[in-house]
Amino acid sequence: MLLPFDILEYQNRLKETKDRMDEKGIEVLLITDPANMNYLSGYDAWSFYVHQMLVIIIDEPQPIWIGRFQDANGARVKTWIYDENIISYPDYYVHSSVYHPMDFISEILTQIGQGNRHIGVEMDHYYFTAMSLDRLKRGMPNAKFHDASVLVNRVRMIKSDQEIEYMKRAATIADLAMTKGVESIRAGGRECDTAAEIYYHMVRGTPEFGGEYPAIVPLLPSGDHTSIPHLTWTDRPFLENSAVIVELAGCYKRYHVPLARTVSVGEPSEKLNHLAAVVTEGIQNVLQTAKPGMTCSDLEEIWRKSIQKHGFEKESRLGYSVGLNYPPDWGEHTASIRRGDTTVLQPNMTFHLIPGLWFDHDGIEISETFRVTETGTERFTTYPQELIVRRDPYNINSNGQIS
Repeated sequence: MLLPFDILEYQNRLKETKDRMDEKGIEVLLITDPANMNYLSGYDAWSFYVHQMLVIIIDEPQPIWIGRFQDANGARVKTWIYDENIISYPDYYVHSSVYHPMDFISEILTQIGQGNRHIGVEMDHYYFTAMSLDRLKRGMPNAKFHDASVLVNRVRMIKSDQEIEYMKRAATIADLAMTKGVESIRAGGRECDTAAEIYYHMVRGTPEFGGEYPAIVPLLPSGDHTSIPHLTWTDRPFLENSAVIVELAGCYKRYHVPLARTVSVGEPSEKLNHLAAVVTEGIQNVLQTAKPGMTCSDLEEIWRKSIQKHGFEKESRLGYSVGLNYPPDWGEHTASIRRGDTTVLQPNMTFHLIPGLWFDHDGIEISETFRVTETGTERFTTYPQELIVRRDPYNINSNGQIS
């Protein structure tokens, strides 16, 4: 087995999941989110583009993995599940207009006496389709289905010490990728060249440990595109006296530490300098005040009051719980740092604090991923928390080429 955690840790996670199932009256939990599958079993492969599932039965000690035949060997190698609990469906179920993997799964569950129980499904995840639920209901007409979209996600929120160690390694990779990416930004350089530099260091990692593909690609809007936070790169050049937003994440053992910074290509404008001061002041106010027992809503209020005195408001949430995940998102889909979220901070919860401000034609992002400690908070990364200024342009000849 190739497992990133001790089997005892997986068993403890399974027990806590079953406790939550019991609270909600769920007897069988069907997990299709690959992060939740990984969390409870260790399974890690790029197979989530087809239907796969981890089945947790409340009165059975072992989960059941069900997936595509050619992926079954991966489940045998990368989970702690007994071989007899790894079940595969034949390839004619893949992308078929006639057969559906949920028909196969319904038949299996019925055969082992689970077809008439209270069944929880992750209704609001990327990997569970409307067709999936329809076919399960057809295949198990006597079952009662319940929404269990964030049941396991909630279990994941408080990290073990080993998980925190993996996030610290991800942070080291994030620092390195940001450093090398920012060093490549200069007037005349292309966005795609910077993206390539970031990717290289995200994957290469350090001599001690390598990195992995992140759940979100590097986001790299520049110039007037900085008002649009979720743009990726293009092949257009960076312009002198413009800004670039860099948002990336280091990833290790599927654990993410996101990091965002804003770079001024050449001398920053007075407005950009002012925005950077407002944002960093707000970040410090939040991180220096946050501690166990406070709520996510409390943190948002601290930030809101901090920027209001400078005449700014932020429409979007301030941050979110982060950690283990797969594309298309590194967030955990549980707690958000925003008004009205009553999630209580507890030690070893981890959040991406991203107080971005976006306007009609420009914007700024400076973010931190932090851990809640016993007495306060701790940043994962060490990259300077400030507006970054790059003053060394390429030499561009009359043909627009770098010389």
